[in-house]
Amino acid sequence: MSQFTLRPAKEKTRKFVFLLLQEFTLMPFSSALDALRIANRYDNTERYAWKIVSEHGQPMTCSNGLTIMPDSALEELSRDDIILICGGMGIDKNSTKNVLNWLRREARRGVSIGGLCTGAHTMAKAGLLEGKKCTIHWENYDSFLEEFDTIELSKAIYIVDGKRFTSAGGMSSLDLMLKLMANFDGETLANFVADQCLHTNIRTDRDSQRLSIPTRIGVRHPKLSTVIQMMQNNIEEPVSPSILAQDVGMSTRQLERLFSRYLSRSPKRYYMELRLQKARNLLMQTEMSVINVALACGFASPSHFSKCYRECYGRTPRAERAPS
Repeated sequence: MSQFTLRPAKEKTRKFVFLLLQEFTLMPFSSALDALRIANRYDNTERYAWKIVSEHGQPMTCSNGLTIMPDSALEELSRDDIILICGGMGIDKNSTKNVLNWLRREARRGVSIGGLCTGAHTMAKAGLLEGKKCTIHWENYDSFLEEFDTIELSKAIYIVDGKRFTSAGGMSSLDLMLKLMANFDGETLANFVADQCLHTNIRTDRDSQRLSIPTRIGVRHPKLSTVIQMMQNNIEEPVSPSILAQDVGMSTRQLERLFSRYLSRSPKRYYMELRLQKARNLLMQTEMSVINVALACGFASPSHFSKCYRECYGRTPRAERAPS
């Protein structure tokens, strides 16, 4: 039998308001909401309540095609309410003027606001992250930096900064909710919810979103990992293979053999793939011109960029952005 600690009756219920944007991702939303449901089972009291809203109260279709009917349209909230923006695909176009104005109005009234998955983009667009630290899904990291270069962006799974909090998507929204619950009602409750979710490793804001380089490439080789990290950190101004090799105490030929053995490609080819991957993200997630995308990814010549992009993805950068 679980030992329940009863909550004082005078404590009021905390209400979370889930704002669904079109094409939101389901996992961050559902794991955050279900954490609240499970928390209420802890001592059979309504610690948390929730409400689902959309811009006009219309049904919202998430990125996997499931449609959810909200409880209401946007409305004035209590100052003690907590808004969680559920973002996903097409976040810029789905952050509409009405939504942004509503968020600004509620923020002025002192409401706490958080963003799940790409919800940080909506918060930034509404001007709610100035002077704050935040995070966003790693796939949207580069495009966010290009558009909001004055905001401090982290690669952590979640960030809590005063009345603003963000999580990077996936299961990280559960980790964020566990952190908030621990702050509100203690770690015993958070541990109870984690156990019920079979979440055996509660992560913190010091945990990174992505697997380590050795785990991701399936190879544990310190020098190879170091070189790949250097490549990732120098996309806009690529470093030559000879300098990369020199920095880890190898010859260029040794570095080439290392990449060929473990990654079946040359350092130059691997570096090109990293740059083109970033370019593709920027093309699909921002309004940057093709020329500026090329420059941001280390290509001085737009024609060379277009040629390399087509060889990799089978279409030109302009065709990538064209509506299907």
